[in-house]
Amino acid sequence: MKLCVPIPCFFGNLPFEAAVEKTAALGYQYAEIYDWRQLDLASAKKALYDAGVTLLSMCTTEFRLTDPACRAQWVQGIRDSCRAARVLGVKKLITQVGPDTGAEREAQRRSIVEGLKAGAPVLEEAGVTVMIEPLNIKVDHPGYYLTASAEAFDIVRRVGSPNVKVVFDIYHQQISEGNIIPNILENLDCIAHLHAAGHPGRHELQYGENDYKNIFAAVDKAGYSGACGLEYGPLLDPEESLAAAKKLFGD
Repeated sequence: MKLCVPIPCFFGNLPFEAAVEKTAALGYQYAEIYDWRQLDLASAKKALYDAGVTLLSMCTTEFRLTDPACRAQWVQGIRDSCRAARVLGVKKLITQVGPDTGAEREAQRRSIVEGLKAGAPVLEEAGVTVMIEPLNIKVDHPGYYLTASAEAFDIVRRVGSPNVKVVFDIYHQQISEGNIIPNILENLDCIAHLHAAGHPGRHELQYGENDYKNIFAAVDKAGYSGACGLEYGPLLDPEESLAAAKKLFGD
């Protein structure tokens, strides 16, 4: 399993360039960020190249796919994010789908599908994949629309573009539904990236109720070739936490 460092989780108090250096010094080749608009793109590109770190993913700028009135803004955010991704060598974008608007769920699901279809040609031309993210509403994201992985996979299949996938966050899905290994293995065709954290608490993987060694072994055996972002708030010193994660779970 390739492990990936979400820089804001561990080095959010550092300039991006210094955070990339620390990531590389700890033996990690992959990183991700959230808001690319906070970066000096040219400086960030140089830092990644100098450190030998690949930036695997970052977030889009607009998240309201559940509301058709916001579709044009979401697609423009895809255009802007793809341009930034091209500079930084990023091939994956994460998008949330937005809040539950109160409309019928099928109407909101249809809005998400149509929005993703509208953005798909931009993504395909840029060679970038956008990943929708189911989140839990019990602990972290009350009011969010998309919680079930099955619905996320259904949306991706309705869109029918190779550049529209799911980021499967094991922490969120453990809270929302459990059944982690079967849900991943039966839908690998729809999954482009993983996130992980220990539950409860959203801290180090070894402190939670999931056996991540078994999860990662099963996913590896099934042929998953992507990465897993360590998206948690460390209880240990960040560098100690990442060193421990690499020793326990790294490739």
